[in-house]
Amino acid sequence: MASTRKVLPWMFAFLAVGLTVLLLCGCSQQEQPLAVAPAVPVTAQRVVPADTPIVFEFVGQTESSRQVEIRARVEGFLEKIAYKEGTLVQEDQVLFRMDSKPFDAALQQARGELALQQARLETAVANLRRIKPLAARNAVSRKDLDDASGNEKAARAAVLAAQGAVRVAELNLGYTTIKSPVTGLASKTAQQEGSFLTPGSEGLLTYVARLDPIWVSFSISENEMLGYRSQEKKGILRLPPRKDFEVEVVLADGSVFPHRGRISFAEPSLSTETGTFLVRAELANPNGQLRPGQFVRVRVIGALQPKAVLVPQRAVQEGSKGAFVWVVNAEQKAVLRAVEAGRWYQDQWFIDKGLKAGDLVVVDGVLKLRPGVAVQVSEVDDGGKADAAPKGSSTPAPVKGDDQAQLEERLRRLEGVVQSLAEEQTGASPAAGAVEGQR
Repeated sequence: MASTRKVLPWMFAFLAVGLTVLLLCGCSQQEQPLAVAPAVPVTAQRVVPADTPIVFEFVGQTESSRQVEIRARVEGFLEKIAYKEGTLVQEDQVLFRMDSKPFDAALQQARGELALQQARLETAVANLRRIKPLAARNAVSRKDLDDASGNEKAARAAVLAAQGAVRVAELNLGYTTIKSPVTGLASKTAQQEGSFLTPGSEGLLTYVARLDPIWVSFSISENEMLGYRSQEKKGILRLPPRKDFEVEVVLADGSVFPHRGRISFAEPSLSTETGTFLVRAELANPNGQLRPGQFVRVRVIGALQPKAVLVPQRAVQEGSKGAFVWVVNAEQKAVLRAVEAGRWYQDQWFIDKGLKAGDLVVVDGVLKLRPGVAVQVSEVDDGGKADAAPKGSSTPAPVKGDDQAQLEERLRRLEGVVQSLAEEQTGASPAAGAVEGQR
């Protein structure tokens, strides 16, 4: 036990020296500069307000500028279908032929009646011509003159009626040959050859839809209309003179129809069923590419937003409190800025509130950012071209390094070991003295 008492003081001395050395190393380590996070590389675009075209987009549907129902106008049997269903037909092209024999006979009968009445008229005129001189010499009574004059007038009226009957018979005969009143696309036939046709609702044969020009109808809601008027009044929106908008159509496959048109009609009253205003545009369709009933996207072009602020869509993020962008401040640090995004133009958002001229908005690298982090900026223009010399911060914010944390952990462990040894020495010394006294 005497050897143990001799060893323990040396052990305490060794541990004290080691602890002193570690503490001195720790102090030396703390005097070194803390590790710093590197600047985050980003690309940014400077806000430059400019007068920008506004394109309003709606969902529309095409319709024929003139869709005509082809119906039978006289009774009779359908003798021949003279067109091919679903094809383009020309104006005055024969579509159907009905049995014309009964109408030929009716025309001949009407013409015969006309000839008879004309003969009677000639007789009445001759009689009146003979009686007039005799009546002047009082050779015949006044009654005879009146009768002759009345017969002549009646015969003349009968001729007019017979002429009308001939005209009706000619029309009915003409109605047996049914022609297209317009150039357009003919639909399928509703009747077959040999069917008995009657005028009226049951006499529908087909319809022809004119394709050139073609109409595109779309609706504007009441809220949208009120918003446009309010923006125009505030100067946010500038409409073309006389509201002369141009209309462009985008097809279902995303292609743009090559011919533009203009608005030809706007419903003056609001629909009580849908709460919208009906608007119609007219476009040239020379090749018949657009067909009635197609759903298309309608772009109304001509409005302008003065001094508009636009940023790329990828720069605008969505958070729990709404839209925001990252802005680089004068210290080359990222700052979160809440914005109000409005409509879009091509691949950019209109920013209605939150940005001003000269702000530097981060476009790429936004996912790496947090408030206050230093950034290394490559500035791009509106076309997306980066500047040759990137801008960045040379003094990023310091952070605590891993080496310092590890050193502190080692010191805590060493202090625990020393304390355990001290407690053990305190408990062993009285026991050792008692044993030696017994000796």
